Amino acid sequence: MKRILLMAVLVIFIACSEAEKSPTETAQIVVESFYEKDLPTLKEYTTEESYQAFMNIQDMFTATETENSNFKVLQETENGDIAWVQFKTNYEENPETFKLIKENGSWKVTEIGMGEKAPF
Repeated sequence: MKRILLMAVLVIFIACSEAEKSPTETAQIVVESFYEKDLPTLKEYTTEESYQAFMNIQDMFTATETENSNFKVLQETENGDIAWVQFKTNYEENPETFKLIKENGSWKVTEIGMGEKAPF
């Protein structure tokens, strides 16, 4: 009985210890899951509207297996529950920028509003 209780406590501890991802980590996960067509991961790290936008253009890209994205952050800023990450990858020639919001305690990539510009 003690072993079962100990194992249950360990499982709960491990499950709860998963660290919150930073805006940069979240942006990298979204980029890589998009190009690898890992839809469950993409959905987990994007808002509903952003996920739908990614799905609308997903078919224009072929899935890449394990190609290294060479994700490189160029600029990042965080202000409360909003963050911006500008980055470069092997997938695109020009730098890209993601806007992220905190939703239920986790960072998620969201849509950039009409006329909205990154702070850098």
